[in-house]
Amino acid sequence: MRIRERETLHTDTLIVGGGPAGLATAIHLADLLSRHNREVESGEAPGQRLASNILLVEKGAAIGNHILSGAVINPATLIALLPDIPEAYIPFDSPVGEDDILFLTKKKSFKLPFHPPYMNNKGNYVASLGRITRWLAGIAEQKGVAIHPGFSGYELLRENGRVAGVRTGDSGLDRQGNPQENYQPGTQVYSRLTVLAEGSRGHLTKKLVKELGLDRDRNPQVYSIGVKELWQVPEGTFEAGRVLHSMGYPLTIGQFGGGFVYGFSNNRVAVGLVVGLDYRDPTFDPHHALQIYKRHPLITKILERGKLVQYGAKTLPEGGLFSMPQLYHNGVMVVGDSAGFLSMPSLKGVHLAVASGMMAARTAYEALCADDFSEDQLSRYEELFRQSAAYKDLYPVRNFRQGFQKNLWYGMVHFGAQLMTGGHGLSLKGRLEIEEDSKRYRDLSELDGNSFIERFKDELVFDKKLTFDKQTAVFFSGTRHDEHQPIHCGVLDEEALERTIEKYGAPCQFFCPAGVYELVNSSKSGDKEIRIHATNCVHCKTCDIKAPFGELEWMPPYGGDGPEYDEM
Repeated sequence: MRIRERETLHTDTLIVGGGPAGLATAIHLADLLSRHNREVESGEAPGQRLASNILLVEKGAAIGNHILSGAVINPATLIALLPDIPEAYIPFDSPVGEDDILFLTKKKSFKLPFHPPYMNNKGNYVASLGRITRWLAGIAEQKGVAIHPGFSGYELLRENGRVAGVRTGDSGLDRQGNPQENYQPGTQVYSRLTVLAEGSRGHLTKKLVKELGLDRDRNPQVYSIGVKELWQVPEGTFEAGRVLHSMGYPLTIGQFGGGFVYGFSNNRVAVGLVVGLDYRDPTFDPHHALQIYKRHPLITKILERGKLVQYGAKTLPEGGLFSMPQLYHNGVMVVGDSAGFLSMPSLKGVHLAVASGMMAARTAYEALCADDFSEDQLSRYEELFRQSAAYKDLYPVRNFRQGFQKNLWYGMVHFGAQLMTGGHGLSLKGRLEIEEDSKRYRDLSELDGNSFIERFKDELVFDKKLTFDKQTAVFFSGTRHDEHQPIHCGVLDEEALERTIEKYGAPCQFFCPAGVYELVNSSKSGDKEIRIHATNCVHCKTCDIKAPFGELEWMPPYGGDGPEYDEM
């Protein structure tokens, strides 16, 4: 078999990821370059025309396919990004109307008489982020941006100590990584500047941060997992634009997180549960917790006459300002969720993702003007950030998430203290530390029969009408993977995996919301072992975050593989 040579492309700016941050970078940079060239041509400004070669690659088969939403969005930065487009033309679904926060017990619900600070959604919109990113992609292409979906950024290219682009993933490999007859080598895309917009726990970003120590003297990033469903319900069940957030059941006082229900047009409802991955119980199962949440009388009443349309899961970077890595290095910048642009406690990141993209675009434009892509030149990104509304959004809540690692009540008291002390909270330290999610587990022996699996063992019955097992749920994610490719949910250390089975009871079988990891008896030894069903993967990357000994690693599969969130 003749091995094809690897194709090489060259561009000025390469953007990896077609979410709101990557698309905002592309659109704003295209606008800046277009304005610059018009002014140079007309004689209004000195200098020379600048090449406007902007290439964006996206691992999903289409823009929006890997965007899991059902979001409440602050429209401010999208309006700033698109000054010539009226707000009414942006494809939001519905303006937020009724906006409630409740505390749930097992059978009852109690409405809070006020909105906690930062949680009022007046002026925001309920929206499908997938729909918005598809719309933004059309605008970017009209401005000359080349968008190529179906290409996974697999490896960073380096030249003389700088990031020089990205190699996309190969295809046509067998399980062992050997080329088959249909082998297609990935493309080497060289760029003067690379922008990483990979979303939460970005594969390339993670490696870059680790190799260059871009998180030195900073808190580790911590995450939540959001497990979501979209339902079609009878007319009049739940109003479009209605927003409901809940705390309490089925989570314990020691867990950070809560549930939500958002009303969409055409009688659709998004329901979900967002849970901090710093939980301590190794048997906690986010997917199962969502199914139990739906059995609460309040939620059941909304969904009982409806039908499931779509299912999915994603992680959210919640560490805040002190968990953000250095945002730049020689030849590269990091934007959006990859950089940790998410505001707690409002649990909003879309407006910050767009803002980060616009700041990166301004930095890229200035670097192109100077023909300088050094770390020193790109530090302008950090300067713009420090002067921005995004920084003002993140700074007052810089210690918010850290306070909740003890328990819910302590976190609430700590948050109140932060509001009175300008963000310090109960400590006079400038920065409160936080523990990495993977280090938080307690041994099974310490749980004394009070584990999640024990507490809810009688309720984990899936009727496939209101509640669904993982295999059925994954069907509703539209997930597809080539079964013959190398397993992208890989095991880095078999011995460490065995230790997790012995010490924690194989938490991967629980934390994965797609049933990728199954605990079975070995056919050879009879001992317990993990069987991997990588074709189920919905790309949430929880395994990469929560594995207690770092024994699991998520890698990009073939470009175009994965979920298809066409309704979300």
